[in-house]
Amino acid sequence: MDDLGSLVKAARDAFRGRDWVAARDGFHAVRDLGSLGADDYFELAEAAWWLGDIDESLADYERAYQGYLQASRLPRAAMAAMFLAAHATERGDRSIGSGWMGRVHRLLSDQPESVEHGYPIYFDLFAAMARGDLEGAVARGRQMQELGRRFGDPNLVALGVLGEGRALLKQGRIDGMGLLDEAMTAAFSDELHPIWAGGIYCHMMDACHELVDLRRAGEWTQATARWCERFPEAVVYRGICRVHRAQVLQVQGDWDEAETEAARASTELVGVFASAVAEGHYQVGEVHRLRGDLTRAEDDYRSAHQLGRDPQPGLALVRLAEGRVKAASASIRAALAAENQDRLRRARLCAAQVEVALAAEEWEAAHAASDELAATAKAYASPGLTAASLQAAGSVLLADGQVPDALPVLRRACRQWQELGAPYDAAKTRLLLAQAYRVLGDEDAAALELDAAGMMFERLGASPDVRTVARLRSGSTLTGGLTEREAQVLRLVAAGQTNREIAAVLVLSDKTVARHLANIFAKLGLSSRNAVTAYAFEQGLASPTRG
Repeated sequence: MDDLGSLVKAARDAFRGRDWVAARDGFHAVRDLGSLGADDYFELAEAAWWLGDIDESLADYERAYQGYLQASRLPRAAMAAMFLAAHATERGDRSIGSGWMGRVHRLLSDQPESVEHGYPIYFDLFAAMARGDLEGAVARGRQMQELGRRFGDPNLVALGVLGEGRALLKQGRIDGMGLLDEAMTAAFSDELHPIWAGGIYCHMMDACHELVDLRRAGEWTQATARWCERFPEAVVYRGICRVHRAQVLQVQGDWDEAETEAARASTELVGVFASAVAEGHYQVGEVHRLRGDLTRAEDDYRSAHQLGRDPQPGLALVRLAEGRVKAASASIRAALAAENQDRLRRARLCAAQVEVALAAEEWEAAHAASDELAATAKAYASPGLTAASLQAAGSVLLADGQVPDALPVLRRACRQWQELGAPYDAAKTRLLLAQAYRVLGDEDAAALELDAAGMMFERLGASPDVRTVARLRSGSTLTGGLTEREAQVLRLVAAGQTNREIAAVLVLSDKTVARHLANIFAKLGLSSRNAVTAYAFEQGLASPTRG
């Protein structure tokens, strides 16, 4: 074999051995001699993509595409065009990606059916899901599996199983998660090409994030981290793994590491994978918000939004933390109106809306969001969604003055978060438990919950919540467990004002004033305005009128 032949063989061997640096350098050496063919350009393009050099990758895929066209190898030209479409879209050039995908379909339209016909279906499947055509997506997934089995392509089979699983999950069928596990098992068994194995991992983690399936997310993240170690130069998937690891670390309470991983991903993947960069910014924003750095959090959410990531519910929760309750309410309502189909995506928005609506005294909205979250949790039987649903339901019951009913619900939520290894969420639930115990007169139990929550918030660096614990410990929660707003209503009742007059003074609706009064009756165990008035005087919450 001559020197050129040796160079070509070495480059191809390096590519098959997943040594992307050696493959790229070897193909460059061959190219300098002017001897690369379409297949070699195709492999060079992939090696460059793994290394994060997206401009070179796209240029070499286009050279491969032209070479295949000249050789009348149209199915292979379609595959090159498909990767051009996918990678252009990933970097944020959606119009260019759409143009290349159009060429894929045109090139394959008159060709005898082959394995290459299966891969565009993968992208059509997720486009159908985005349109809400879930039955069509399931059918496409099964079509891919049939083609893969017929042509002996395990990649196509696994991608079809993945697509069917995700579409079934969107339909509310939890058996879809079993199909995702099956696809992941294939991805890490070395029977799949790593570019498709990585894609399957991304979809699995998206599904886990939507379902708040913390256990499964943690297990697959660890497995993928080990898989990525086999490709130390693979910039793209290592960056994507950082984003998903950051999501898991944040829930587990390792906020420093979560911020580090998300920030690195949002830097490493710039110009390569726009959606992962956007998610990295969003995750950094989450850590900043939870720690009380609201200005930086909003900047991060805005960066995520510029790259196509919905900044909700994070941005609405920033507004709530700023005390801009009306703005927070409008923000989360608009987010829910925009996401009117996907139940799993709505679930996180509903959890946030409960918190915002209660602060805004929008009782019907809080009840509706809690009920929707409960229905979604029941449909999917996800422990994480169940915990979020219990927390929301308990907070609504507490706001309604139904404290004896709220207490067991909140205790179940707290236990569920603890079992899932979600310390911040468990601590937030403890705050609600403390308020419930205090209303019931059990100050010892309230103190225990506040101590446990305070220790966790201190460890996490959750400054806003640390201040909340200090306020509750200081006794600023009023006698009888009344909120500050309820105490305002109580004082005005004691002053002899009607509900309508109170509504005018506090700029509330008559209905909201009536609700506050009902809560006051329930919390104090009283049943008349006269009894409430007497209580206010006895407790020093109101003073007799001097005449």
